[in-house]
Amino acid sequence: MPRIPIFRLGQAAEEAPPPRLNGYTPALSLEGLQLGVDNLRHDVHLSPKFVEQTRSQIARLIVRHGNMDGLLAAEAPQPKQGGHFIGSNTGPRNNVKPAVYDLKQLLAEVHSAALNRAKAEGNPSLDLLARVAILKFLRIELGAQFSLILERARMTLKSYEGVRQQKALEYRERVAAFQVAKKVILRKTGQELFRTLREIEKETLARTRRSLFGSSSDEQYKLFLNPLIFTSDGNDAYVNAEQYVMLGNFDRDPDRFTNVRRIAYEFLQSLNLGMEADPERAINAWLNVPENAQELTGSGTPEDSTPEGRGQKTRLATWLALLDREKLMEFVVASYEAVPLLAEYSPRINAQQLKNALISREERARVEKLIVEQGKVSPDSLQAAVQRVSSCRGQERGRMAARFLRDFMRYHRDLRNLEVLSSAMDSVNLILNEKMRQLSAVNGTLYEFLLPEEQKPSEEKVLRHVIIKADVRDSSRLTRSLLEKGMNPASYFSLNFYDPVNKLLAKYGATKVFLEGDAIILALLEREGEPGLAVCRAAVLAREIIEIVRGYNQLLERAGLPGIELGIGISYQDSAPMYLMDGEQRIMISDALNESDRLSSCSKRVRKSMKTIETPFNVYAFQTVSDADVEDSPDDFILKYNLNGIRISEAAFERLKQEISLALTPLDLPKAWDGEEFHLWSGLAPIGNDIFRKIVVRGTRMPHIDPRSFTVQRWTERHYYEVCSNPAIESALDEKAKAKAGK
Repeated sequence: MPRIPIFRLGQAAEEAPPPRLNGYTPALSLEGLQLGVDNLRHDVHLSPKFVEQTRSQIARLIVRHGNMDGLLAAEAPQPKQGGHFIGSNTGPRNNVKPAVYDLKQLLAEVHSAALNRAKAEGNPSLDLLARVAILKFLRIELGAQFSLILERARMTLKSYEGVRQQKALEYRERVAAFQVAKKVILRKTGQELFRTLREIEKETLARTRRSLFGSSSDEQYKLFLNPLIFTSDGNDAYVNAEQYVMLGNFDRDPDRFTNVRRIAYEFLQSLNLGMEADPERAINAWLNVPENAQELTGSGTPEDSTPEGRGQKTRLATWLALLDREKLMEFVVASYEAVPLLAEYSPRINAQQLKNALISREERARVEKLIVEQGKVSPDSLQAAVQRVSSCRGQERGRMAARFLRDFMRYHRDLRNLEVLSSAMDSVNLILNEKMRQLSAVNGTLYEFLLPEEQKPSEEKVLRHVIIKADVRDSSRLTRSLLEKGMNPASYFSLNFYDPVNKLLAKYGATKVFLEGDAIILALLEREGEPGLAVCRAAVLAREIIEIVRGYNQLLERAGLPGIELGIGISYQDSAPMYLMDGEQRIMISDALNESDRLSSCSKRVRKSMKTIETPFNVYAFQTVSDADVEDSPDDFILKYNLNGIRISEAAFERLKQEISLALTPLDLPKAWDGEEFHLWSGLAPIGNDIFRKIVVRGTRMPHIDPRSFTVQRWTERHYYEVCSNPAIESALDEKAKAKAGK
């Protein structure tokens, strides 16, 4: 067969710029993890409750998709003693009260628990290991549960033999149909599992992970959002038709994957892009980026009005010439035209049969015969599709060719992603029995991922703690004002401050240390094995206290009562607090108590001076003497301003940067003084599985002022930090993010 000449960019479009192609090579790293007892793989033991209930849920899905509900009453198979995963049967290690989860809740719980453990141990690879292990378990269970259900169906069928012949005949046909439809049933069940995993990733896990670890590992987690993950080898005609493009299955098919890849290689080589020393590696990386298809051929109808369009037109002609040379275009068009027919004619008629029937007269005759035998559907849709395939000409062919290149690149990428994921699954050893679990645990090589209620209850060791002090401004003046009006200050503070704050404590895991007359002091204890989010939770709790008091003030104002003004200080200590006993009462001893008191305070003198200054911030600190003049207690020479603000210590800010991912977010805001500079950091704090709150922290240098004139002399190198409580700042950041996304 004579070769069709390939157009060269230098010949046909000298003025066209070369295409800008990006490359992507998938990778999944499990660095920093201990190898298991076989020195080859990582030993993983999954939650016994998760294993047991997930098996039950997968079995129910298979029964439903296999139309076996009546025969088996949609009942999950009971696992045999010593099944292929330990923990299937309740034993001495699993005394937790049983609870029934739906599949989505179950998967969300175990993934969230693994993510929290990864955060607690400071190792993101632990979460990746859990994801790989859970996926491997799901893939194994698909086949295992199908076999168990088939065996149970056969046993049920035997019980009817010789007793109820009519029922036995009916059940025999259903069991035979179930066995024949194995691939279809497993595909539908796998697709449902994939949709569930994708939903919990988008709804909960992605935001939680980015909040805890940032977005640096996002590329690795995209491997788990692959529609091919529940296919055996990435080659399922129905999945390919719905998600990508249906390629051929056999060596004689011109549109088989290896042949299309060879043509794509030749196409990219023809562009003379100056590839690196390893051209095959470069082309592989380009084929993994579907966006490159748009750069190469556009939408399939490029215009001549721009150099870029002329380049795309030339490259599209090259791609079409290659497809025509290999007699591939009719298969490409047929692949897309076959997709709408699947809903009408499958599964009785195979997807590849339908595609080939649109091209081959012989195959079409066989398919039409099957349709007639089926009797329930008409061949009209098939014949209309044949007409569309034969009449595809001109611009429509160009659009089809460009679409095919993009879809093939998507499939190429996901196939490579599946290979990487399969290799990672091969490196995971799902523990099969209790003896092996104990051996791995004794050797310190076992990674256990349990649901929260399965984790051992104990007096967890307190590692660190955070203190919050919320101090009421001018409480003495406020008390006198209320007494003069004949009102009860105690009930006023209780109803509008103490009671609302008390209702928040359980939500954030905070405890009340003690109450002062005009202040409340709270503690958040960080225990061993917890994800370590005490500072970010304290920051969100402080914000909510400010917001609640702000809301109550609006009601008080309408009633003609004075409002409450606060100052909140947050202090962090990288150790457990100490306690002394006063009779039966424990009294906390901690340096953080004293520091939170200083952070929450506000100088009356500074407050008076700040009245004339317009600023979006609520916290300021001023140094009144030079560093050289300070020998002891430098805080004694600091004037503080904290009016409805939240000031956190430097240690708390540094810890916050470890707890969640904080990004610098420049924002143009009014400045109180010339030369004032500040940085804003923002991040998401996870409060619950589906609850996130934005935190914005301002950091700025402390000015050295003349206390007599309250003027800035210079800016020192000392810094202080504020959790921004002004809602206008968060709104401005959101508007900026929307404007950036719009561009």
